[in-house]
Amino acid sequence: MSDANKPLKLVTCPGCDAKTFIPSDLPPLASEPCKKCGHAIMMPMQLRQFELRSKIASGGMGTVYRAWDTTLERAVAVKLMKKELLDEPQMLESFYLEARACAKLNHTNIIHIYTFDEWEGERYLVMEIADQGSLDARIEKLHIIPELQVLDIGIKIASALDMALKYDLLHCDIKPGNILFNADHEPKLVDFGLARKTDAEAEGAEFTRGTPYYVAPEKIKREPETFLSDMYSLGATLYHAVTGHVPFDAPTVEEVVIAQVQTPLTPPNLVVPEISQATSDALGQSLAKNPADRFLSYDEFIMALEAARSLLLRQQSQSPDQSQQPKRMTSWWRRK
Repeated sequence: MSDANKPLKLVTCPGCDAKTFIPSDLPPLASEPCKKCGHAIMMPMQLRQFELRSKIASGGMGTVYRAWDTTLERAVAVKLMKKELLDEPQMLESFYLEARACAKLNHTNIIHIYTFDEWEGERYLVMEIADQGSLDARIEKLHIIPELQVLDIGIKIASALDMALKYDLLHCDIKPGNILFNADHEPKLVDFGLARKTDAEAEGAEFTRGTPYYVAPEKIKREPETFLSDMYSLGATLYHAVTGHVPFDAPTVEEVVIAQVQTPLTPPNLVVPEISQATSDALGQSLAKNPADRFLSYDEFIMALEAARSLLLRQQSQSPDQSQQPKRMTSWWRRK
């Protein structure tokens, strides 16, 4: 059969919202470029009542798709586990752990889990959709996130971590890529695949599974890990967002790890002078090398971030023109 005579399926392009036709014999999840905008158009795949319509993101354990719940008539996200991992007990357990951990936590800034199921050999997780990008993507695009936005994100994610702690859960992988935004630009904490109970023994080389730019020094040194380790990782994430630079950088992973333990932190307002002293101090304390020198609770951390936010709002109201000026980067890292 010639291409001109092939059966076609009418779909909507996720890039330009135009109605267009794709070959109906295209395998599920396969895609071809939109003839109008070039965006990839995916052949939908049906998992029970969920119709997977387009890809949102891919990770080590699976791919997240934008989907439509045909029963409840609402948009959802479906995380489809990679088939090659189905025979790996450790990866399968991580997938289960993410589902169970998130399902316990009812918080505005933690992604909501709707169901976890298996159908025709596919294991999948259905959750609230947050498809407006990650904090990591925003940092990559903007380089520096406005201080007020960073404080808002910090307050909300610290509150989410405090909720997890109330259920004796540590997230263990806080980083910009695990903070997503929904259509209302509300930050959502995702990926509890490395989460564990507060009294559980950490794996011997567990820190290597996380991200070295945000890992706490005690985790590197194989010392007891507590909620203060998640606090450190959140502080490092906010530092990166507000300065455009990770707290410690080096040519190799090994050197980054050593710097996390040994190198003194450069205060955020020495990287970007426009950052307020209150914000700089709050992030600096959350990034203390010694866990005992950090905030004693998430409540204390949140109070410090809220105080910094209030001061910043007051300053911006008194000098609105200055608050709109672009931030300038210093070259302190070149002078080291």
